[in-house]
Amino acid sequence: MELAPKKTGLSTARLERITEHLERNYIAPGKIAGCQVAVARHGHLAYFRSLGQMDRERARPMADDAIFRIYSMTKPITSVALMSLYERGYFQLNDPVSRFFPAWKNHRVWVSDEGSSMVTEEPLRPVSMRDMLCHTGGITYGSALAALGVPDDGHPVDKVYAEVGVRRGRGETLMDFMDKLARVPLRYQPGERWMYSLSTDVCGALVEKISGQRFDRYLKETIFEPLGMKDTAFSVAADKAGRFCANYRRNPDKTLGLIDAPETSDYLAEPTFFSGGGGLTSTTEDYLRFCEMLRRGGELDGARILGPRTLALMHRNHLKDGRDLTEMAIGGFSETANEGVGFGLGFAMTLDSVRNGALGEGDYYWGGAASTVFWVDPAEDLTVVFMTQLMPSGAFNFRGQLKSIIYSSIVE
Repeated sequence: MELAPKKTGLSTARLERITEHLERNYIAPGKIAGCQVAVARHGHLAYFRSLGQMDRERARPMADDAIFRIYSMTKPITSVALMSLYERGYFQLNDPVSRFFPAWKNHRVWVSDEGSSMVTEEPLRPVSMRDMLCHTGGITYGSALAALGVPDDGHPVDKVYAEVGVRRGRGETLMDFMDKLARVPLRYQPGERWMYSLSTDVCGALVEKISGQRFDRYLKETIFEPLGMKDTAFSVAADKAGRFCANYRRNPDKTLGLIDAPETSDYLAEPTFFSGGGGLTSTTEDYLRFCEMLRRGGELDGARILGPRTLALMHRNHLKDGRDLTEMAIGGFSETANEGVGFGLGFAMTLDSVRNGALGEGDYYWGGAASTVFWVDPAEDLTVVFMTQLMPSGAFNFRGQLKSIIYSSIVE
């Protein structure tokens, strides 16, 4: 996408505040190694910058075609993939997951206590396909969040995840994963609460089961190749390894610590577990193409991925009785604030900008564990992608800060 700011109704001078803000507050003081930002409106690119370094240890400047770990920004892609099968009539949103994985008929719901004394009850209804797209099915993240620096609250249900061996690492497969999840109790009654969870990995397994194709191949043939997302994959090919960013964490003393060097990263080898919840690597250009497809109602450059009405359904609030996350969420970890925020089929959305305290009511979005961010705003015809590699994602409110600068740059 060529830069064409005059066609966007965005002030170029005001957008330069993004550069000044990120350089002054994050790159110069070493809070992040580097980042990339793309802002487009009406299908035209208004702003694109590569700032700082992609690999601080080797003093490599951020390349325009740098490859990033997008972690949970994989989730909207997986959700779109599953909904492409919905459009072919394979399932309805209220269908039980057990239609495709019969062992899921045996789920119980946790009530109290733990271990051999654990009290459970029958679910009031089965876990549905909608629940998996919405994180409302009683699934948790088990102990998986510990790897992202999120403290484990030691809940009895999460202990069962560990006992059963629910994991997403090398040697695991999506089908083994689903068998293990069938043996853990649900944290709450399906549909009654919201909890960020392994549900989108379940969506990936459902894509594989329903389509009969390995999940990564389905994504490649159904989404990546049609959209020209040439650098998005579950591993980084050898001939692209020189474009792969280093990944960092924010240490307790507020310094940066290297946690994944590009030349030794596990991402250089193909995984056995294709994580629909967090496994992809991508570029700003590729992810912007995905966002532009969303903005255009499911189509880009002649490639239609979803119908516009399906996509519109996806970014409506599906939480019970139209509630927001302050009323529904269990646990403090998420890629969004809760106030004035709803959740649909793979996306959060701003329901009330006053309660949320940020501009962009009606937008839909998500983020990733390494502080990556995107959003699509249908009312403003706007798409934004922010990429960096800093864990945990809650270290800084990049989304809120960028929103303040970008929305105040819209002048027509």
